Amino acid sequence: MKIKAIITGATGMVGEGVLQESLLHPDVESVLVINRKPCGVTHPKLTEIIHTNFFNICEIAEQLKGYNACFFCLGVSSVGLKANQYYSMTYILTMHMAEILAKQNPDMTLCYISGAGTDSTEQGKLNWAKVKGKTENDLMKLPFKKVYAFRPAFMLPEKDAKNAHKYYAGFRVLYPALRTIFPGFVSTLKVVATGMINSVLFGYEKPVLEVKDIVELANR
Repeated sequence: MKIKAIITGATGMVGEGVLQESLLHPDVESVLVINRKPCGVTHPKLTEIIHTNFFNICEIAEQLKGYNACFFCLGVSSVGLKANQYYSMTYILTMHMAEILAKQNPDMTLCYISGAGTDSTEQGKLNWAKVKGKTENDLMKLPFKKVYAFRPAFMLPEKDAKNAHKYYAGFRVLYPALRTIFPGFVSTLKVVATGMINSVLFGYEKPVLEVKDIVELANR
């Protein structure tokens, strides 16, 4: 099969990495990115929609038809945000977009970038973990073909990444040792992106993928 993918969050570090791998992958036929500002990438496979209000994408819904994958990389850190702000930016925004995508593309596989430590019970003490858990759980109730929650931890971006913090340069030297010592916590962003693409091509037996699952899927 050929993948026609929608990518959100392409102006962030994770989304940028997923976009790069998608454009390079021979089984990805076309990519649509939805951004608040231009991502600065041009490619024959790539189409970009600039849309400033992600809490209301109804007006661009028709342009989202005809895709069989969504790599949902849009997200914010909980640091510095009040609980209601984080809930709005994480749960409400994600569910609004996902509901429209499910309606337009019932044969779509959605891959949601979550995070290590997410609380599927929604009962823990950490607010961000509960909100991420609720988002995962409710995404899986939507009428998509498949929904996968990816829970990466530390991700090493490519050297030429534009949207990665400078401190990743130091981790690049340490990465081989970190990967050996903490195999369940450390991976590259390339591995995460490849795992997402492979989930559409081959599927996976678990809906929630921790780091070890992501690495296994990326190697298929």
